[in-house]
Parts: sequence; C-alpha cells; structure tokens
Amino acid sequence: MADAAVRKRGFTRRTFLGWWIGSLMTATIVTALPPLLVFLWPAPPKGQRKGPLTIALDTPMDQITDGQAVKFSAPTSPNSAFIMADGGGGNAAGDLAFGGFVVKNQGKINVFAINCSHLGCSIALNESAKTFDCPCHGSRFHLDGTVLRGPAPAPLSHLTWKQGSDAKTIQVDGLTLGF
Repeated sequence: MADAAVRKRGFTRRTFLGWWIGSLMTATIVTALPPLLVFLWPAPPKGQRKGPLTIALDTPMDQITDGQAVKFSAPTSPNSAFIMADGGGGNAAGDLAFGGFVVKNQGKINVFAINCSHLGCSIALNESAKTFDCPCHGSRFHLDGTVLRGPAPAPLSHLTWKQGSDAKTIQVDGLTLGF
C-alpha cells in the first residue's frame, strides 16, 4: 500500500535530486563551453587579411641574369608576411615567411621563402659559390632550392607569385597582419 501511495505522488525526492543535479550540470556545461570554443578556435585579429602583396625589386625581372638571386622583404607598413606554397622539414604549406629570393636558374625563375627547411633560420645568398647558405647549422642549397648539404631535410619552400604591373614589381601571396 505504501508503494502505491508513493507512485501516485509521482515526484519523489530521488527524482527531484536527479533533475536538480542534471540541470546544474547542464548549466555548468553551457556556461563553460563558449570560452573553451573561443580558446580552441580564436577569431583572426582585426585587420588581418589574405591577399597579394606588391613587392618592389632592386633589379627588374628582365635584368636578372642566369645564376642571380634578388632578395626582397615583406612590407613593414602595415606589417605583412608571405605565405609558403609548399614545405618540408620545419616548413609547411601555409607557414609565414618575412622575406624571400627571386632566382633565375637555367632560364627558369623561382621565388623562394627565406626560411631554411631545417629549423627556419634565414638563409643568405653565397654569391661566389652560387648557393644559399644557412648560418645557423650549415645547410646549403642549390639555386633551384634543392639541398646541397644538410642537416636540412627538404628543399626550400616556394612562394606563389605573379608578375606585377611593371618589370620591377611582383605580387606574392601574403597576409597583412593588422598590427
């Protein structure tokens, strides 16, 4: 008889506590989830945008001779960076570079990021040896970007580019950083 009376009431202390704990857990999750999502997937900074960056070269494209490399840097006003088209080793497609080289090698023009594929140090042109040298760990690259001597495990990363409005400019895919 007592069991029948309890069942008729329909709302026991156990049911109340179950719903109360369930609603507290739901409220906690709903309150904690948005900050976690913002932490895991942050919004890009204001002013940051992808697009071609126009770069003025010291030597016009039609005057670059075979075996010559022309260094260029990313614009600093506003702060910008180039987006690597491919990668290997310490570089990956989509990583940023703040400089690069336009190289004419065997009649073909390539544009490389300045980052070494070993640990990302800035490479330098060795004009006498016609190579790119990394001052950090001694890696050496041919003018076509392939590894001549390690510890670099992969060739230099390319930058996506196209000819600018005149022979002295190129447009390189980049990112305006917004600060």
